Amino acid sequence: MSLIKSISTFSGLTLISRFLGFARDILIAKFLGAGLVSDVFFVAFKLPNFFRRLFAEGAFSAAFVPIFCGLLGSGKDAEKRKLAERFAEESLSVLISILLAFTVVMQVAMPWVMILLAPGFMEEPDKFDLAIEFSRMTFPYLMLISIVALLGGVLNGLGRFAAGAAAPILMNLTLITAMIFFHDNAILTGHALARAVTLAGIIQLVWMLWGLSRAGFRPKLLWPKLTPRVRELGRVMAPVAFGAGVMQINLIVDVVLSSFLPQGSLSFLYYADRLNQLPIGVIGVAVGTVLLPALSRSLGAGNKKQAIFEQNRAMEAALFLTIPAAFALFIISFEMIAVLFQRGEFVASDTLATSKALMAYVIGLPAYVLVKVLVPAYYSRKDTRTPVKFGLISIGVNFVLNIVLMQFLAHVGLALATAIASWVNVTLLYLYLARRGYFRVDKRLKRRVLKIIGSSLLMGAVLWAASRLLAPSFARGTFEGAAALLALVLIGLLVYGGAARLTGALSIAEARQLFSGKGPSG
Repeated sequence: MSLIKSISTFSGLTLISRFLGFARDILIAKFLGAGLVSDVFFVAFKLPNFFRRLFAEGAFSAAFVPIFCGLLGSGKDAEKRKLAERFAEESLSVLISILLAFTVVMQVAMPWVMILLAPGFMEEPDKFDLAIEFSRMTFPYLMLISIVALLGGVLNGLGRFAAGAAAPILMNLTLITAMIFFHDNAILTGHALARAVTLAGIIQLVWMLWGLSRAGFRPKLLWPKLTPRVRELGRVMAPVAFGAGVMQINLIVDVVLSSFLPQGSLSFLYYADRLNQLPIGVIGVAVGTVLLPALSRSLGAGNKKQAIFEQNRAMEAALFLTIPAAFALFIISFEMIAVLFQRGEFVASDTLATSKALMAYVIGLPAYVLVKVLVPAYYSRKDTRTPVKFGLISIGVNFVLNIVLMQFLAHVGLALATAIASWVNVTLLYLYLARRGYFRVDKRLKRRVLKIIGSSLLMGAVLWAASRLLAPSFARGTFEGAAALLALVLIGLLVYGGAARLTGALSIAEARQLFSGKGPSG
């Protein structure tokens, strides 16, 4: 399967998951709104997900996939495949033992963890106690989803991306089901959601094991042992935890600081980030997931030219979708939040506060996605230290800007600081790669970016004018508002698609070449 075909498969399934995620968040907004229980649940939900993104999906996958692909080779040699599968089983056994112990420790230490994560909650004892209770319910999800991430890494190494991309769909369906049956009051809904998180992890694990079985691999649990390959995995993984999780660390800093802001601030940031995460998940994560094994194979074969070509095309595909998404989310942020979330406990003032946070977040949207394209160039060369250095600089910038901006912009300042810090990170990553000769922007990409920006500006101007004309529809109710939002989305797609076609930002011939899996010519 070609690089772009793989990205399309991953993105398509991720898009389904994201839409279900919106359905989930619409129900959360309806039943919980932006208040005490929603703030508490989002903290409890973020805690295992922070470690998942930082270590499991970030560090572990980035370290595991290149080693697994190196052992696997072309995949046609039976002996090499057995060696790669053995490495996966060794890694799985060690991972389970570590996570099991970590989960037990965290259950006991949860009151102290909550003091660090949401110190502002201590001013309200009931809120603080509920946060501890919910977090103890959700935290076992970390162990389950980390195992899922390892199994997904194996499938990605084997060139099978569908099962891993589909797994989050099961999470969203589980949480939606919980709210459908348990929504008599906010506390009941919160408890149901917290329990459903761990249940979803169990369902996802069963799904991934089935996917592995279809791929002809049934992993066995071994006695945990630090073999040389597992030790190598640990050495590579440790620094990646910082490099791959910079954005997650920045978001956790936002959680800590927002706990000191007025009630609902944490919820505003959550709802805004959910919309911001749509293009990151559909485009950035898909590109990064598919690009890492592709670069690892190209560099393993000594084909540096092919690796640079693949990275340019991945960046081109990412920016073609991300730049217009950033313009659109910025211009119609209020309309999107109103249609998606404003009902039940989520009122008009919550819509305004959330839309402002979204506008700040999307300033950094292209940077969030570009990091997913640039970081695999380091990991595929087993250089995990450099992204750590740049990541730490970005975290420092984010923290300083948080403290300054929250004084004037409250929760919006936290979102803006995250966006600026992401641009600092991506700039440092790119400049270092270019200086070392690991990556260079080719002429085609340079031309395309200018045309993409021009097409996005035209789309943005038309969207702004259309949103003003359709403003009365958004005030008339959910149905007319949804119809107006759909009209804005279609207008944006048509204008951008037409402009991209006319300017040459989109070439049908080159798109066909990408989907055919052909590499650079000459």
